[in-house]
Amino acid sequence: MLKQRPLLVEVLTAIGLIAAPFILPHLGFSPTTINRILVWGLFGIGFDILFGFTGLLSFGQSAFFGTGGMVAAYLLTVAGFPYPLLSLVIGMLAATVIGYLVGLIALQRTGIYFAMITVAIAEVFFFVEFSPLAEFTGGENGLPGVPQPSIYLGFTTLRFNTDWTMYAFLAFWFFVGMVIALRIIRSPVGAVLRAIRDNPLRAAAVGHNIHTYKLTAFVVAAAYAGFAGGLLGMMQGFMPPDAFMFETSGQLVMQTAIGGAGTLFGPLVGATVWLYLSDFFQNTLHLGATWKLVLGIVFVLLVCFLRRGIVGGLIDLYRLARYGKPKEEEPTEITYDTDDDTEIGSSAAPASVGSAVARGSDVILQTTGISKRYGGLVANDNIDFAVRRGELRGVIGPNGAGKSTFFKMLTCEVHPTSGKIEFEGQDITGYSVTEVCQLGLTKSYQVNQLFTRLTVRENVVIAALAQKRGSFKLDLLKDISSVEGLDKRVDETLALVHLTKRADRLVSDLAYGEKRRLEIGLALATSPSLLLLDEPLAGMSPRERVETVKLLKSIARGRTMIVIDHDMDAIFELAEKITVLREGSVLVEGTPEEIKNNAAVQDAYLGGMHEEVH
Repeated sequence: MLKQRPLLVEVLTAIGLIAAPFILPHLGFSPTTINRILVWGLFGIGFDILFGFTGLLSFGQSAFFGTGGMVAAYLLTVAGFPYPLLSLVIGMLAATVIGYLVGLIALQRTGIYFAMITVAIAEVFFFVEFSPLAEFTGGENGLPGVPQPSIYLGFTTLRFNTDWTMYAFLAFWFFVGMVIALRIIRSPVGAVLRAIRDNPLRAAAVGHNIHTYKLTAFVVAAAYAGFAGGLLGMMQGFMPPDAFMFETSGQLVMQTAIGGAGTLFGPLVGATVWLYLSDFFQNTLHLGATWKLVLGIVFVLLVCFLRRGIVGGLIDLYRLARYGKPKEEEPTEITYDTDDDTEIGSSAAPASVGSAVARGSDVILQTTGISKRYGGLVANDNIDFAVRRGELRGVIGPNGAGKSTFFKMLTCEVHPTSGKIEFEGQDITGYSVTEVCQLGLTKSYQVNQLFTRLTVRENVVIAALAQKRGSFKLDLLKDISSVEGLDKRVDETLALVHLTKRADRLVSDLAYGEKRRLEIGLALATSPSLLLLDEPLAGMSPRERVETVKLLKSIARGRTMIVIDHDMDAIFELAEKITVLREGSVLVEGTPEEIKNNAAVQDAYLGGMHEEVH
């Protein structure tokens, strides 16, 4: 719908903002409450980009909210700065700079540790505002006398000195903030942020610099908070010290949860519910201090029964009404022609997906004496290994042979304790998984690492973006459809792994075998010159195994691949050369026939079957 009518959401937002002052007063909303809703809604847009779209739960947004507001208020009161709009911008820039510096610290950790760091930072800012900087912030008294905004147009001056003219001023900035946010989430950056929310490990593995993208989201959220803080001071004519309080951050989180995270409009709806109920409990029911208890119970009930919030629930109802429940589809049998790399009965999948190469004698990947030790445990010991361009190499070994650790060292997920890894003549020892993926070395995972809340197409888009744009690019306001060659790469990859007909289905709706094909497709979409497949047949039914072996044959032509799997028959059928690991070391290398007839391999891998014959 958004692709067909890209401005529909913006138009509906404008209509809603125009209609609100004519409708909400009849529902019991006071003009002051409506204006407060807009300020909290704008504050929440930035937080939703951080939490709902990037998956970073911050309890420190009050620090930026208060910073932006106090800087703007100080300029307009104590400093006597005569330009209200410029004061708002300066306050926002101050919050943005603080957000960048705080983000550098907080994003060194993830999960609960990140959240706790933001709590501590919020408390630090609250203390600093109340004590060391009280001379500038007014301490517990705040900064009174903040002038109402006005705009000089040359021939006249617009003054926003009544409730409804203030509403027009706030509604305009809310609309601008929403339009910018919509552009961000529709941009390549927005796509990467959603990938980080769903699966940061895989987002990094396909070549995205997730730390810098997280920092970008953190700074954007701080900018929104700072601007909203400035608007709060102008709206009230007073910049309150409680803008810095932890309660402010907590209220923002609860409003977003009520309205629906990851929707942009959720914080506005949550603020509407929260502020209306707080006014109703206090002013109509006269509950006194008990209103917080009652509102807390309402919050718990809403979150329990609407797990995706009010807006998220409405979106789910819309999808259900339009598309119905997803139907279980019987996987269709796929026929491959390994000679021309096409699906019979469909158009050819162009060979541009992946790096199709002619067989050569040059070595594309080489390890020299790599070892990995965990304390006294030796996972891999002094492994020399080389793969030539265009080769399909198999790696096998019994459980505990060190195959997984060896694979992780090749893709730089873990670093060797000693030794050296070279890829296309370049020493990559100590590189990150993102850096080697950008160089053209990537893998599919034994356990599916997909973006399960996204569609099949969106998953492939995430991987293809890393190849098209590099590990990081700050194209925040660029539409994702304008990335040159992206659609072609995605379509080619979907055709190659035979998921074109499932492109618009959520990953969670796929059959297991389809998820395995998509897992391989994510690796292929990065256009690797060397593709590593970690147990691509793991967990499959016999039918799915047969189809996946056919798929591997079809994509192997002209590509360099290394495959680990426990299915000996499949490896013997696929690989031209096999490396056998035992107890973390290379036992033997050779052709499938040589490996089949090797007594040492039978002892190590096949349980000494040759001895039973005697």
